[in-house]
Amino acid sequence: MNRRHLLARASNGFGLTALAGLMAENAPASVVTHRSKRFTPRARNVIFCYMSGGVSHIDSFDPKPLLEKYAGKPPPVPTARTQFNNNGVVQPSHWAFHRHGQSGLPVSELFPHMASVADELCVIRSMTAKFSEHAQGNFFMHTGFPFLGYPSAGAWTSYGLGTESRDLPGYVVLQSGGALAPHGGVGLFGNGFLPAQHQASIIRVDETEPVRNIRPREAAVLQRRRLDFIGELDQGFLGELGAHREVEAAIQNYEMAWRMQSAVPDLCDLSGETEATKKLYGMDGPDSTRKAYGMQCLLARRLVERGVRFIELSCLPQQLGAGQAPNPWDQHGQIKEGHGNMAWQVDQPIAGLIKDLKSRGLLDSTLVVWAGEFGRTFFAQGSDGRDHNPYGFSLWMAGGGVRGGMTLGETDDLGYHAVEKVQTVYDLWATVLYLLGVDHEQLTYLFSGRNFRLTDVHGHVMREILI
Repeated sequence: MNRRHLLARASNGFGLTALAGLMAENAPASVVTHRSKRFTPRARNVIFCYMSGGVSHIDSFDPKPLLEKYAGKPPPVPTARTQFNNNGVVQPSHWAFHRHGQSGLPVSELFPHMASVADELCVIRSMTAKFSEHAQGNFFMHTGFPFLGYPSAGAWTSYGLGTESRDLPGYVVLQSGGALAPHGGVGLFGNGFLPAQHQASIIRVDETEPVRNIRPREAAVLQRRRLDFIGELDQGFLGELGAHREVEAAIQNYEMAWRMQSAVPDLCDLSGETEATKKLYGMDGPDSTRKAYGMQCLLARRLVERGVRFIELSCLPQQLGAGQAPNPWDQHGQIKEGHGNMAWQVDQPIAGLIKDLKSRGLLDSTLVVWAGEFGRTFFAQGSDGRDHNPYGFSLWMAGGGVRGGMTLGETDDLGYHAVEKVQTVYDLWATVLYLLGVDHEQLTYLFSGRNFRLTDVHGHVMREILI
């Protein structure tokens, strides 16, 4: 009998180890230190506000007055193939732009509440993507690859940095109001080839059971005994196998699920939040979509306070106008109505989140990222829509070591192609990891004989936007 077998089979060996772990539940959570953590972190947490479907940059954060000159006319430049090839005439923005804050950052009337925090926003106007189809675009934005099977940015963050929360996972996706995963499904939030404990846990914040089976069906003492017994068997099996990531991950997930039974209901209990706070997030009005998205934003702040490393928010399906349920910003027709509905849903809650984080001293250490998978064309699709445009679009970041009240890069005068300081999705995640204190070139995982990383073999840090 070797040492491993002895430890696995000894009557009190792993039982006492498990007991010691349980007794330490109230101790401060340990933080995994990955070999790639080489920089002083500016941010500790990330909140990813994902605008699935593709927000029109020329209707939001990238004003193009030249479009008025060509309004109603054929595009004055050659156009690339679009998703549906139903190209119409030039279509100027449906919303006027104004300068806001001390910085004078231009924001359209589509987002009046985000305009009120303009001095916190760093708008990247020259973002590009490689894909113009939703599923591939969603996978690419989340994982750096266009297909299923690769870890998401949240999973990489959890793997590289661990979690500061003992009772909640390091990567959480919030949903409410019937929100669905964007095209591509829950694989967008997956761990890929990383250990399973790094995949996202989906919390449906407005349901009676935010996580399925989160409420125990038996007395806690009986459940604890059952888990201890299963844990002993698992540890024995692990002792027979030797080091085995899948089994180790399963054991960790069992224990996390046990602790989440009390942590998740407490997280979702908003009775302790003031009415003023709920109003800040837009939860006081009659509109159910704004209230539901506001609840996600408020829960995101609460998750940051509890040490969860990476949090993603999900848009609700359209209630009126055009837009597919998994990608509700996708207006191939009725863009004025569809974008107007979606902005009404997310504008005040996201602005409220930024204000709330700042008032609590959390914005400096929390990086908020607002992005979709691509932008939209400057010319109409049909009569009143816009098709997909991956050649140049906008996203923004706030807090977490990023300079506010500025723009980086430019698209051409029509808002079609990025032409100045062109950025890629790889650059976005390289910058996010850098702000978290991680070298994106060193955060790797050996799989199938190759060291994979979130940024593949690309990416540079956007140093111009750093404080």
